[in-house]
Amino acid sequence: MKVRVHTFGMSLDGFSAGTNQDLQHPLGVRGEEMMQWFFPTRMFRKTVLHLEGGETGVDNAMAERGFENLGAWILGRNMFGPVRGPWPDESWKGWWGEEPPYHVPVFVLTHHARKPLEMKGGTVFHFVTDGIESALAQAKAAAKGRDVRIGGGVSTVRQYLEARLIDEMHLAVSPVMLGTGEALFRDLDVSALGYASDESVAGERATHFFVRRR
Repeated sequence: MKVRVHTFGMSLDGFSAGTNQDLQHPLGVRGEEMMQWFFPTRMFRKTVLHLEGGETGVDNAMAERGFENLGAWILGRNMFGPVRGPWPDESWKGWWGEEPPYHVPVFVLTHHARKPLEMKGGTVFHFVTDGIESALAQAKAAAKGRDVRIGGGVSTVRQYLEARLIDEMHLAVSPVMLGTGEALFRDLDVSALGYASDESVAGERATHFFVRRR
């Protein structure tokens, strides 16, 4: 079992989300630019859009690796949706429609309790209010020996990195400059935390780096 981050976009100047995330800008203003490598892939079209076709090159192969041997996911509250503070109701069910792309248990970090949400295709969202370690313990139990994927966003990945709980990260670096936003490695000494980049692969629209815990 591994705890891993995968298909995590990053701009050339180190940002993994833009500013002002909201309903119109799930990845923040201009944030989608760093994910342009992913959108044309067959994997994206199949898992997110439920469509046929798509590109089948290196970028797609990298995206496919992200879904191998997965037993559970962990998401930050912002990755689940733009709702802030206490849940006003239970009408928001995520960005993905009735059939999210996960198909396994998903543990959402939040400060505000909410009952589990069962969706079409096997995805069940569980809302965890007692921290990252609790979410990881629950995810590992649900994964039953398979990998746990930390889906993001930036704050969530940073917390797990600082706690040295991530085994492997796949960063897809796109040749765009956002100028501002949320920087994954800001003020983090990743080397001192025990991580090193030991694999890189050039794709069609991004360069793929794998960072692993030593």
